Amino acid sequence: MKLLVFGQTGQVAQELARRAPAGVQCTFLGRDLADLSDPAACAAAVAAYPADAVINAAAWTAVDKAETEEAAATAVNGHSPGAMARACAAKGVPFLHVSTDYVFDGKGNAPFLPDHPTAPVNAYGRSKLAGEVAIRASDARHLILRTSWVVSTHGQNFVKTMLRLGADRASLNVVADQIGGPTPAAAIANALFSAATALCDKADSGTHHFAGSPDTSWADFARAIMAEAGLPCTIQDIPSSAYPTPAARPMNSRLDCSSLTQIFGIPRPDWRQGLSDIIKELRA
Repeated sequence: MKLLVFGQTGQVAQELARRAPAGVQCTFLGRDLADLSDPAACAAAVAAYPADAVINAAAWTAVDKAETEEAAATAVNGHSPGAMARACAAKGVPFLHVSTDYVFDGKGNAPFLPDHPTAPVNAYGRSKLAGEVAIRASDARHLILRTSWVVSTHGQNFVKTMLRLGADRASLNVVADQIGGPTPAAAIANALFSAATALCDKADSGTHHFAGSPDTSWADFARAIMAEAGLPCTIQDIPSSAYPTPAARPMNSRLDCSSLTQIFGIPRPDWRQGLSDIIKELRA
């Protein structure tokens, strides 16, 4: 199987590069080969490269910056994925796209089902929702995989930030009223490979959720990070109101991932094992 992957330096793209199963050939397109701010260029790349399926693992992820640059974020997260999907439809190949829990309003305490009404609370969420809408309208056979709280050894993420701060400070204040599932990028990569194989075997299009288990708060996740790393830094719970950000964050990021398990046989990953693997690799 030949896969064309948009993205090269992001957390999921790097894990896709590391974890390609035997018999799977991946071509990765970084910014130099595919400018996600240019939908036409993205569509042309799909047309130009031979592939059995296309994965979009690239995105505008600067959540706060999107508040003042929503048009740019929407071009990357909305218009370009739509163009990729339409190009995939023209070639008759499946399209897999990584989306986010930020398409929901974050209200309540129940895990969001894939068909729950969307209502983003910030510009980033609106830009990602625009991509989902465009993909569904493209006629491409597709998988939209919504995930949350992505972590890995790559780039900037919550685990690496906590390790850096925890090594220098005796205590940290961390938000305790936002709840979700930390998700190892390695697990997302493995899920995408499995789903790509299924879509090439004519699995139905759909939107599914994939997030780490068990659900937790940022503060409790931080405590787990300190414990796993053996750092004495203590975590003090604070409300979201004590840590204001330009973009509102959803309070409830819980995702019901049962449909992905039922249809593709892909279970929720245990983020505690993923965290252990990340810290071991960082130490090595």
